[in-house]
Amino acid sequence: MQFAQIQTIPVLVEVLKVMLTGVIAFILAFAITPLWTHILYKYKIGIKIKCNDVNGEKLSYVNQLHAHKSGTPTMGGVIVWVTILILVFASHYIFPLLAGLFNINFVARLDFLSRKQVWLPLFVLVTAGILGLFDDYMSIKGCGKNKGGGMRFAMRFWWLVVIASAGSWWFYEKLGWDRLHIPAVGDFSIGWWYIPLFIFVILFAAISSNETDGLDGLNGGVLLMAFFSFSIIAFMQNKVDLSAFCAAMAGAIMAFLWFNIYPARFFMGDTGAMALGTTLGVVAMLTNSVLILFVIVFWYVLESGSVVIQLTSKKLFHKKVFLSAPLHHHFEAKGWPETKVTMRVWIFTMMTALIGVLIAIFGMGKHFGN
Repeated sequence: MQFAQIQTIPVLVEVLKVMLTGVIAFILAFAITPLWTHILYKYKIGIKIKCNDVNGEKLSYVNQLHAHKSGTPTMGGVIVWVTILILVFASHYIFPLLAGLFNINFVARLDFLSRKQVWLPLFVLVTAGILGLFDDYMSIKGCGKNKGGGMRFAMRFWWLVVIASAGSWWFYEKLGWDRLHIPAVGDFSIGWWYIPLFIFVILFAAISSNETDGLDGLNGGVLLMAFFSFSIIAFMQNKVDLSAFCAAMAGAIMAFLWFNIYPARFFMGDTGAMALGTTLGVVAMLTNSVLILFVIVFWYVLESGSVVIQLTSKKLFHKKVFLSAPLHHHFEAKGWPETKVTMRVWIFTMMTALIGVLIAIFGMGKHFGN
């Protein structure tokens, strides 16, 4: 079958659009990486290993296990959201020009800058990315009142609340969304409860992503599988532009992960973990797949749960449940090599992602979505 014939089959065109967008994002991010890496190393934009937890108490394991990583460049997450920003606008403004110049109409069809599907996740990605970049800069320079520099957790938390609140208002007031989808059961109108639900989902995704970003390649692998899964889910809902956006996210993260696997050449930083987690939460809301999100990134549930349990136990009973928290540090403290923890989390997430996608597809129902 010739390419000209393929262009007449709508479904194939849409599949190719999503796949090519992911490939282009990978290539673009891979090309950006050497330039950004040069800047990071030239100006010695490296992390400082924390010696205290969020309560100011001395850490027992983490600083010892990761002392050798001190000085490794951070802010690697910039590669991902800058790549997406460039690609989104290039697809809308440059690709049509190239299509006309070379007489290849298909190139123009790669445009995925959709007001309804892409504007909000793109806005959140860049906004949270800039916020995380500012936090990373403060950490490196030792600014702020937080232990070791950087924003206090409370300050980051309330900034995320502001971003999530703006998003919830847009969904509820502008788009008129107030329904929660329960797979294989149906949609339920929850009225104004949709607003706190939206805020909770965004905070969960952002904070959990940040907590999981503690080992080389760990969070990158989880996010890669999550965005790939939501690309499939969005496509099955006929949200092709959102599917292409998620594919672009997965492609850019894959390029980042190439350099982030053990031993990491650089780290994601808050500019990556915070931005990508927040965006993942928005995508889950756009696809009305809140419950599916918790299945796909069930590792995030375990990570955040371990932190909550640890802090609560120490506060109330003055005892630790885990050797160290989040959970990946507990396994490290028990003697697991860093690479073993990372690979096993990847395998675990592959399975939860597969289960999540299957539940999403078979549980869509006749009247799915808004």
